[in-house]
Amino acid sequence: MSTATLHIDLEAIATNWRSLASIAQVETAAVVKANGYGLDAGRVAQHLAKAGARQFFVAVAEEGVILRRALGAGPTISVFSGHMAGDAEAIKGANLTPMINSVDQMLRHVEALPGHPFGLQLDTGMNRLGMEPAEWSALRDIALAQNPTLIMSHLACADMPDHPMNEAQRTQFENMTQGLDIPRSLAATGGTLLGADYHYDLVRPGVGLYGGLPFAEARPVVTLDIPVIQTRDVAVGETVGYANAWRAQIPSKVATISAGYADGLIRAMGDKAQLFADGVAVPVIGRVSMDLITVDVTALPSTPASMQLLGPEQTVDDVADFAGTIGYEILTSLGGRYNRVYHI
Repeated sequence: MSTATLHIDLEAIATNWRSLASIAQVETAAVVKANGYGLDAGRVAQHLAKAGARQFFVAVAEEGVILRRALGAGPTISVFSGHMAGDAEAIKGANLTPMINSVDQMLRHVEALPGHPFGLQLDTGMNRLGMEPAEWSALRDIALAQNPTLIMSHLACADMPDHPMNEAQRTQFENMTQGLDIPRSLAATGGTLLGADYHYDLVRPGVGLYGGLPFAEARPVVTLDIPVIQTRDVAVGETVGYANAWRAQIPSKVATISAGYADGLIRAMGDKAQLFADGVAVPVIGRVSMDLITVDVTALPSTPASMQLLGPEQTVDDVADFAGTIGYEILTSLGGRYNRVYHI
């Protein structure tokens, strides 16, 4: 088989969820947007539901419909983007809970689906989604009269524990929700790790469930083994790959492996990346192409049948560093050609 194999440890995801729930000591939801960070939202959510999760968050209503089919009735599925035009049928049919972001969304929701559950999202300084203080002040009494199920906001700098924005947003959230007897949520993964002041009634970890920073103690979730298609000897002075990007300085052995940027292995990582063969690091050479990557295996006593990009020696955040990006992008980019093997 020439396609790479992506191993996904569902029990590791559940273990990470339980660990974050233990830290928070409040209700702990799970963010499964972007198809469970690229790992299959249905499978991930089903396993987390068995572990005890009862609330899930997705980005858009269409994701919520798919997730409801996987979960069945019971768990709450909240939609960060709120109630967009054309969403009423999906929200009602899949029993989704939109997180209302504006006056327009509030009006749309109560007119189209009177009495249907909803939450509220407030902007405490990130300037992305949610009602700003002035808008919230004007809408507050009307919104509260409709009995929202949750009030949330989102931290901009939670992965930087000492950043003053964290406390500024927490203070703003306190001011905007003071005196309300409604469940509140401020923390995703990073906020959960900031401490009890940020936990409120519900935390909603995302990337930490999947083994990503800032949850450094997370169990690894993904392993990526990439087959070697061909090896060749390269003489001194010969080049490898597009644009003659690598030139042999000594007699070398080069392996070509079966994955590239079409599989989510970002081109920008280039020759800064490395793979592992039986625990030994070997460097990527030349350019990452659409379907192939070349690796210098001169130092190996023999060429293995496959090499590992993600695994015990190298996390999604390590690979992200090669490309100057973040672990989120690596996870959500993992390609559709992989042979996916799930472990429970």
